[in-house]
Amino acid sequence: MLADEVLEGNRLSLARLLTQVENNTPEGREALDFLFPHTGHAHLIGVTGAPGTGKSSLVNQMARCYRKLEHGGVRRVAIVCVDPTSPFTGGAILGDRIRMRDLVGDRGVFIRSMASRGSLGGLAVNTSNVVLVLDAAGFDVIIIETVGAGQAEVDIARLAHTTLVIEVPGLGDDIQAIKAGILEIADILVVNKADRPGADATKRALNSMLQLAHPMPHIFQDQAINPTFHLSSEGLLNDVPRDSVSLGKLWFPPILLTIATEGDGVEELVETIDRHYAHIVSIGELRQREQARMQSELDQLLRETLILNWRETLKEDQYQSVLKRLLSREISPFQAVASLMGN
Repeated sequence: MLADEVLEGNRLSLARLLTQVENNTPEGREALDFLFPHTGHAHLIGVTGAPGTGKSSLVNQMARCYRKLEHGGVRRVAIVCVDPTSPFTGGAILGDRIRMRDLVGDRGVFIRSMASRGSLGGLAVNTSNVVLVLDAAGFDVIIIETVGAGQAEVDIARLAHTTLVIEVPGLGDDIQAIKAGILEIADILVVNKADRPGADATKRALNSMLQLAHPMPHIFQDQAINPTFHLSSEGLLNDVPRDSVSLGKLWFPPILLTIATEGDGVEELVETIDRHYAHIVSIGELRQREQARMQSELDQLLRETLILNWRETLKEDQYQSVLKRLLSREISPFQAVASLMGN
């Protein structure tokens, strides 16, 4: 059985099982049932942002950093790259791993590319199941890189324990940064390609957005509350010491500057990711996030199963008749549903 071989560390069996899971075969679903009790140990890191922000290059550097001894020992790293599927041909290049050639030959790193297959929200339909298999396979860190579709790409926040939102200088003005809903899911904000002009301006714009979301300067007017926390001239988070981004149960998304092509700032980024994970574990938020994710997946499976079961009890000619009346504008969609439900 492939699942048994996956638990034993067989990489070929892992690749084959991931294909079964991605294609939603009966064998894949059976393996997921078997592997589920062996999950819940990996740190799931989501990396999202607009196309061209350097997500793949940054993920490559993060994986290299995690493989170093000084970062908690040599940790096994799995990378899931979700690539967009063409709406015209149905194909996907799956080319993110091209930028990860530094990891070739490292048996402690496993890279899996997935096509979005038309799924919205930045992930593929079975991304969470692929992550489940990798978790059961014993990987300590699983990095999920999303499609990079834009402001609506927020599904990763439901899956990951730590979500990185990657920005680069020159993608828009201050108002664009403030209105971008994707920033609200960030646990850590990263300004990549910081050697470009305008990096400081981008950081200030992000800092302004954070002030709107976390109007905390009033709390820190009394430095006796946290003498290691210092307000900058711009506001709350700019130039804050990296060991002072949390207060009690609150976490303030830090803004880090990186140059992924050179590896600059990646060490500090990995340290901050580890600190965020330790924070959510210490306050019990990790369990809350897991519960919310499980509830979301359970609700989705219930909806899909109920619809499938209901369609099996419905005669096809009855469904087509209602659909025809709907197309001719004789009834509204609400009336169509009521008719199909027998109301």
